[in-house]
Amino acid sequence: MEKYVIIGGNRLSGKVRLSGGKNAVLTILPACLMSKGVCTLYDVPRLSDVFVMIEVLERLGAKVEFYGNKMTVDASQIVSIEVSEHLTRMMRASNLVMGPILSRFREVKVAYPGGCSIGSRPMDQHLRGMKALGAHVTERYGYIEAQATKLAGAEICLDFPSVGATENLMMTATLADGVTILRNAAREPEIVDLQCFLNNMGARIKGAGTDVIKIDGVKELNSAEHSIIPDRVEAGTFIIIAALTKGDVVIENIIPEHLEAVIAKVREAGVEILELNNNLRVTCRKQIRGVDIKTMPFPGFPTDMQAQLMAMLAVSEGTGVITETIFENRYKHVDEFRRMGADIRVEGHVAIVKGVKKLSGAYVEASDLRAGAALVTAGLIAEGVSVIGNLQHIDRGYEGLESKLRDLGADIIRVEDINGK
Repeated sequence: MEKYVIIGGNRLSGKVRLSGGKNAVLTILPACLMSKGVCTLYDVPRLSDVFVMIEVLERLGAKVEFYGNKMTVDASQIVSIEVSEHLTRMMRASNLVMGPILSRFREVKVAYPGGCSIGSRPMDQHLRGMKALGAHVTERYGYIEAQATKLAGAEICLDFPSVGATENLMMTATLADGVTILRNAAREPEIVDLQCFLNNMGARIKGAGTDVIKIDGVKELNSAEHSIIPDRVEAGTFIIIAALTKGDVVIENIIPEHLEAVIAKVREAGVEILELNNNLRVTCRKQIRGVDIKTMPFPGFPTDMQAQLMAMLAVSEGTGVITETIFENRYKHVDEFRRMGADIRVEGHVAIVKGVKKLSGAYVEASDLRAGAALVTAGLIAEGVSVIGNLQHIDRGYEGLESKLRDLGADIIRVEDINGK
């Protein structure tokens, strides 16, 4: 098991360029299955989750080539409509192949998905929407099977603005007959990126980024080229890192509109953030103040930034309160922060963080992707040496994190064990 060894205390400065968005590419790769041609993608991050998704596509019969951050997907010769349990347990986003396969082939069989253990993420909204479009759905022996002699447009209202359900139903409806209206849709930027890609292939979709999306079904989709949007969670993570280390960091390839809630809270805490076209300059010259946040669907404060903000509050002036409304098990990192000297009390969905003067280096383990990033963030400011275990979680969502941090001046290395053997 690989680990990070971090010697905290360095002030970070310089420039860092964001990678393509993890959550965007994990939706757009399944969408390639709907095309009978070759799709070319740019700014694809080299993440473990991306390689799992490549394996999913290849098992279905797609031909994938991946050089640097450019990828081509040829899904003209799909040979299977089934995704095995082995692959779906590795990654939650594997369920996003359901919509594309059902839409193109009118049948699909997918094992229940896995992923980070951060709380319940049921498939009921996905399946209810597919039924409304004309699919017959059965669940047995750990698999979901859907079949349809015909898919027809429908009006679907989601109980909750689920990102995955919005994406899956958009793709299912793209090759259905007639018009589908999806109400109470999620509004995340990754959904807008998916709409752009599908429309590039010949789809007719309007409204992504609002809570009502209209999909006018087409007969087929063709080849397309597309650049993945920058990763907004990676951007938010580097904003927090720059602030905490009292740094001066320019974050390149960023879309500030995707981070308005994060930027507003970090500014409220006393951090200077200057927008420069597609770049942000983050500087911090004074003590960070405690702030309160409540995680919400986009455009609210993202749950994927909750742990990183907690690292900032741990050494802030005063007390900050975090209310987690999205996932019920997303405070697993609290005990690890406490090992480093943080003063955090959890009461149900609320975490009360009382700022301390400093954190101390410790051996801690990442319980999930964003918790891992938050522990790295804490390690960068902790006194002494911190060792971060379970890097497989971090590798799911951050491309070359240690090299980007070293380029900014961090003292961080990746080792096989704490002795570097």
